[in-house]
Amino acid sequence: MALGRVRRLVATRLANMVDFRINERVRPLEERVTEQEHCTVDHRKRLDAVEGGLEHVRGDIRWIQNELDRLMPHVAALEDRLETLRERLAVVPPADEPEVAEARSLIEEIQRQHAQIRVRLTGIARYEDRLRKLEERLASSNGAG
Repeated sequence: MALGRVRRLVATRLANMVDFRINERVRPLEERVTEQEHCTVDHRKRLDAVEGGLEHVRGDIRWIQNELDRLMPHVAALEDRLETLRERLAVVPPADEPEVAEARSLIEEIQRQHAQIRVRLTGIARYEDRLRKLEERLASSNGAG
């Protein structure tokens, strides 16, 4: 019995020593695994936030692409018009300062004459309206009497 007791005591102590040595080596590994789990959770949260922002950016890019697709024909038409204007300017001979001043004075004279013509046409329209009213009165008085 005493021998059995000694065996159990030695076996228990030996098991405790082995367990202690294993626990000393396993404990740092468990701590590292726990730390990695926390990091993984944090990384998942950050990745979710980035993916949400990325989806917003994708929507913005789609909108910008649609706007570019819509505006490109207008830009092309403007470029075509600019090129046409460049070609016209290349055909027109360069003018010196006196020629430009003379052209401006001619334009002003034409504008002045147009204004006079509009005044005259307005006067004629009023005169014709008065004549029409007089003719209508004359016709109504002759028809009534």
